[in-house]
Amino acid sequence: MKKIPVYLSALSVLLLFGCASEPEQGPQTGPAPAFQVQAVGSGEATIYSEYPATLEGLADVEVRSQVEGILQRILVAEGAYVKEGTPLFQIDPRQYTEAYNSAQGELLAANATVTTTKLELEKLVPLVENKVLSAFQLKIVQSAYEAALARMKQAEAKVGSARITLGYATVRAPVTGYVGRIFKKAGSLVSASDAQQITYISDNRSVHAYFTIGETDFLKFRESLAGKSIHEKLGNAPAAALILSGDIAYEHPGKLDMIDAAFDKNTGAIALRATFPNSDGLLRSGNSGKVKLGFKQSNVVSIPQEATIEIQDKIFVYTVGNGSKVAKVPLKISASVGNSYLVSDGLKAGDRIVLKGMDALKEGMVITPKAPEADLVQN
Repeated sequence: MKKIPVYLSALSVLLLFGCASEPEQGPQTGPAPAFQVQAVGSGEATIYSEYPATLEGLADVEVRSQVEGILQRILVAEGAYVKEGTPLFQIDPRQYTEAYNSAQGELLAANATVTTTKLELEKLVPLVENKVLSAFQLKIVQSAYEAALARMKQAEAKVGSARITLGYATVRAPVTGYVGRIFKKAGSLVSASDAQQITYISDNRSVHAYFTIGETDFLKFRESLAGKSIHEKLGNAPAAALILSGDIAYEHPGKLDMIDAAFDKNTGAIALRATFPNSDGLLRSGNSGKVKLGFKQSNVVSIPQEATIEIQDKIFVYTVGNGSKVAKVPLKISASVGNSYLVSDGLKAGDRIVLKGMDALKEGMVITPKAPEADLVQN
């Protein structure tokens, strides 16, 4: 994880200046040299951190044939933007057209049988009522009529099934999105059992950025959000930023909308998701980038970078203590903010530090503190 500079809210800065004191007796001779001194302040700051992320569309859907047949025509180009229901491929429909026509013929025959048996039933009813024929004969015809109705229902279902199967001969877009690579060529035999899909469609109207965050950062981030439940905290989360390859900032802010249920026991990290609008189609599934999140922290100590010295990759500052003696103190830096460092360890609010000329200082040296010049005062 990389800490980066961000905007810092106004830090309260108290300027404390020690009165000139008499130099202590020792090897230092002559008047104590004067150095600009300032008391460090603390306040609220927003620290941004970046996390590697993988982008996925709202839906990445495989497009497969649901019937077997020869792929006659390819109706779209790779990379084309299509709406749900758009015809993509045409499979030879002849055998399915014949099956549909056959089913319709069976339905017509079943309807004719229903009509015939219904007429016979209507003819027998008055005869039975007048006792010309027995009720048993009526029951036989009634049963034949009911059987004809059942066969008609079966025929109707067969027509419906054949119609659906015939419809599958035209492969349509299951979702709105961009057509990916087309793996089948015209003339290929395709079926529902093929190992490889014909193509795929990515719905990239919005894009999900999935990333992981360590436990320490996660707890800090969670504490910085208002609300009791995770749902409330997500609702109050600040906008996320997306940094694309080449450190290009994506212009649209995103919304943090998912936190995984558990930490990965192997990595000690938890997965999060931020969703970004993508109306211009710039982002695609499979893109990589970095999600930038802000952590609000209170009581943050800030000092000018110019007031520090770096020795073997470590940052030090000279503090001014009792008797105006200076001491070299190592610092732990949490982030840089403009021309300032945010200090997580080594200083506390109210400590006085030397602002300039540290190369002339030695451990235990006595100085005369003086007010900092206007351009060095930290606001």
